[in-house]
Amino acid sequence: MPRTVTTGPLGHRIASWAVMIGCSFAALSARAAGRPINPAFWRRQFTRALNARDMGEGRVIFDSLQTYTDEVCAVRRQPMKTPEVAGDWIEPQALKTDVTLLYLHGGGYALYGAVARTFAETLAHHLGARLFALDYRLTPEHPHPAQRDDALAAVRHLLGEGVSPERLVLIGDSAGGHLTLMTLIAIREAGRPQPALAVGLCPWTDIGDRGESLHGNDAYDLVQGWMALRFGEWLQGDTGATREALSPIHQDYRGLAPVYLQAGGREILLDMIRDFARELGCDATLDVWPEMTHVFQAHSRTRPESAAALDRIAAAIAHRTGDGGDFGPIRETEVAP
Repeated sequence: MPRTVTTGPLGHRIASWAVMIGCSFAALSARAAGRPINPAFWRRQFTRALNARDMGEGRVIFDSLQTYTDEVCAVRRQPMKTPEVAGDWIEPQALKTDVTLLYLHGGGYALYGAVARTFAETLAHHLGARLFALDYRLTPEHPHPAQRDDALAAVRHLLGEGVSPERLVLIGDSAGGHLTLMTLIAIREAGRPQPALAVGLCPWTDIGDRGESLHGNDAYDLVQGWMALRFGEWLQGDTGATREALSPIHQDYRGLAPVYLQAGGREILLDMIRDFARELGCDATLDVWPEMTHVFQAHSRTRPESAAALDRIAAAIAHRTGDGGDFGPIRETEVAP
């Protein structure tokens, strides 16, 4: 059975339960009326977190109530911290490959919630690969280039520990997808070898206002267009960095690692992800699941679309690391030139 876990101060837990109950009644009413059911609870949690007095409190609010499926991920988690790199090694009990995954979490660069930590375990379990989940510095306290520097430090650490670039895959969702794509640029600038593959799951590809879906899909998605723009402002901070400098869509990916992208047809970032895929100068594939919302892959095996997405990631990794695997098109597939 799915379970709900509450943490933090009692007031935040009570408030989150009230939101959950209200959203549950709204969902039942929508179902009875034949209307689409949207992810209202998570939308409210994001809104409450972003409107807190500060993001320290916002992170506590966001994690004050979490829902989990009944799926069990058989993994071992081991924290690791050096002067340059912090994070967690996650190793599945059923190891299927010697590929190493560098996971860069989502959360708009401002949140590292329990949902992201659980998703890291989901990826390691279902992909059967050792995964390092990087605990990079967060905004607004640490604007650009803190996150890029932390990701590059993690790549250096993994390569220094003997991970071959041909067996290294970068993978990230949402803002972590943004960081995955920007890290490819940082790797080139640092003169380091490219990884075997970069996987962007519903990646944020433009920190500015791009595409009709950014606001047009607000009615369906758990993340809203105004949130993405605020996250962009926090990433820029007072550094003077431009939108172009901080957006993957304005970078040159010619000659870099191949890129595999996934998106949901109901998410706010859909249009910018499509624009990015069309303009990429490297080997890239985009799969879109038409009825899915942002980071639908986190549903794991509880939904057929997310299960198919996880299988597709595994196939892409096997294909790009020389381990074979069928990587034919699924649903709507776009391949950049």
